[in-house]
Amino acid sequence: MTHVAQERALLVQVIIGRAGRDVARDSLEELERLADTAGAVVVGTLSQNRQAPTPRTFIGEGKLEEIILACKEASANLVIFDNDLSPGQVNHLDMALGIKVIDRTEVILQIFARRARSAEAQIQVELAQLQYLVSRLPVSEKQARFTGGIGMKGPGESPLKLRNEPMRRRIRDLEHKLEAIQQRRERTRSRRPWSAVSLVGYTNAGKSTVLNTLSSSEAYVDDRLFATLDTKSRLVRLPDERDVLLTDTVGFIRHLPHGLVASFRSTLQEVAEADLLLHVADAGHPYVREHCEVVFDTLSEIGARDVPYLLVLNKCDRPEAQRALPELMKVFPGAIAVSALQNEGMAVLKERIAAALPAKPRGVQE
Repeated sequence: MTHVAQERALLVQVIIGRAGRDVARDSLEELERLADTAGAVVVGTLSQNRQAPTPRTFIGEGKLEEIILACKEASANLVIFDNDLSPGQVNHLDMALGIKVIDRTEVILQIFARRARSAEAQIQVELAQLQYLVSRLPVSEKQARFTGGIGMKGPGESPLKLRNEPMRRRIRDLEHKLEAIQQRRERTRSRRPWSAVSLVGYTNAGKSTVLNTLSSSEAYVDDRLFATLDTKSRLVRLPDERDVLLTDTVGFIRHLPHGLVASFRSTLQEVAEADLLLHVADAGHPYVREHCEVVFDTLSEIGARDVPYLLVLNKCDRPEAQRALPELMKVFPGAIAVSALQNEGMAVLKERIAAALPAKPRGVQE
């Protein structure tokens, strides 16, 4: 078996304008975890404050020289930006640095590609990757056009269009497949007799552990970002003897690529059409409030902001969570403090779920 050496990554972050330093620091630490999840070894980080990015390389000339030196000293063969880069900026940085340059979006796409297991998740990830690639191909009006002829339309086709067309055909094919999956989901939802509860939250907040503990099951759990891509559903018996269908979903994250949100719409539709959401948050994370805001923003993006929800402050057995809880309960007075791993507070959570659910499941046909 051929051994593939791990990539050695230097992380670069440009803080634009008056962006908060604390949020920027959290974002860079998060990028380090993303790089680790993607299989890279982080060998250093560099940050720069700018009022606006430079059109050519996003960073200033002085910082570019600093990155070149840092890459040589650390033997880095990959540079990951915590910012979205244009295709031209990636190209100019590649040439200036002489090593591969990617941005945060591409790292997330790579993680999703590695972690997709079900046929549906693989379709969704491939669609997001193709849409990302097509959007980043260089467009030039100066490209020569083939003259019209057999099989050609109008004045002819540009080489760029001829190169893109197979990708666009594949995108259309994948979109049709996902549309068929979504229609099957809708038919299934209309027939199920149980109320639907969806777990949502920032990635690595512990949603899968909540699912396992509430349902006494053993869904996959990993202390890495985006451990869950495929939806998992389990029946849970509530104290009032009702069964509910509890579904785990992909975690949200700051700057989640819009292409991924769009590609996962058939999965995320489960969230938008649920009777109740369990918004799981890591109570001990120093930026838990910001993470909650990211989740609320993403719920708005997928049309689920008005679905009733319970905020579940998880991992409350940890010392940092114990210190934060008094203030968090003031900010979120209706929240439920639990430790899914230690099975603490889960009986109370079941009671709150039963109280919050309507008597009849939403959307069930008579």
